Amino acid sequence: MKSETEAGKRSDLPHLESEVQEISRTRQIPELPRLPERIVCLTEETVELLYLLGEQHRIAGISVYVVRPERARKEKPMVTSFIKGDVEKIKALNPDLIIGFSDIQADLAQSLIKEGLPVWITNQRSLQQIFDTMLQLGALIGQARETLALLKQWQDKLATVYLRNREKQKVRVFFQEWDEPLIHGIQWVSELIEICGGINCLAEDFENPDVHRAANRITTVERVADSQPDTIIGSWCGKPVDFHWIRHQDGWKETVALQKDLLFEIDASIILQPGPALFMEGIDELERYMDRVRDRL
Repeated sequence: MKSETEAGKRSDLPHLESEVQEISRTRQIPELPRLPERIVCLTEETVELLYLLGEQHRIAGISVYVVRPERARKEKPMVTSFIKGDVEKIKALNPDLIIGFSDIQADLAQSLIKEGLPVWITNQRSLQQIFDTMLQLGALIGQARETLALLKQWQDKLATVYLRNREKQKVRVFFQEWDEPLIHGIQWVSELIEICGGINCLAEDFENPDVHRAANRITTVERVADSQPDTIIGSWCGKPVDFHWIRHQDGWKETVALQKDLLFEIDASIILQPGPALFMEGIDELERYMDRVRDRL
C-alpha cells in the first residue's frame, strides 16, 4: 500500500498543475515550449521539404523564387527574394523561426537579427551536408523519423543510379553556373556528376576549403578548354542559359562539347537548390543528358 505521504503527493498533482498553468499565464514562469508554428522560408528547399512532410501549416512566408510545390505560391505570402527581403513584411508575420541558406544571405540575415527575429542560416555544400541539414529541419518540427524515411529513399536512389552507371563510359562534364564571370558548379553538383558515371572537369577546385564561395569557383574559358569537356551542362541561377553565348566563346570552340554541340540546360530549381528536388528530379535529368552524350561520343 502507498504511504500517506505518497498518497498526499499524488493528490496534490492536479492542484499543482493548475497552479503552474495559472502562474504561466501571468508570465512569472515560462510556458512549456512549442515547436515552430510561423516559419518564414527565405529559400525554396525548406518549403518543399515542409510540404512533403505535411507540415505546410507551419509556413508563414516564402521566397518569390519558390516554384515547388506550385500550390505554395497561391497559399503563402511571398516576402523575400534570395538576397533582399522585405524586413517589415517579414516582421509583420510575427515569425517564430526564419530559415535561410548560404553566406549570400548574410546581409539579409543580419538585418533580420537586428530586428530581434530568430534566424537560422544553413550553409550546406555537399550531398552529405544536405542530408544532415534536412534531418535537422525535420527534428526542429518534430518530424525526424519521417524525414529519415525520405532520406533513406533518396539514399537508395543515389545508390541505384551509381550502380547503373559505374561501368559506363566516363563523360567529362563542365557544369556552368554563370556566364560573366564564368562560374562552375557547386560541390553537390560535382558529386552528382560522379554518381552518374561522369567526371567533373574542374573537380580539383573542391580541394580548396574556401570553394563554397561562388567567387572561388570563377574560372576561364581557356581553363575549361584545357580540361577537355565532352559536354557543357548549364544552369544559370536566375536566368536562362544563353547557348549563343556558349557557342561563340572562341577559347573552347575546339572541344568535343562544342564540336559536337553537346550543350544542355537543367532548370535551376531542380539542381541548384539543396533539397528534395535534387533527388526527385535533378539527378534524373543529369543522368539522361549524360547518356545522350555517351551515345554521340
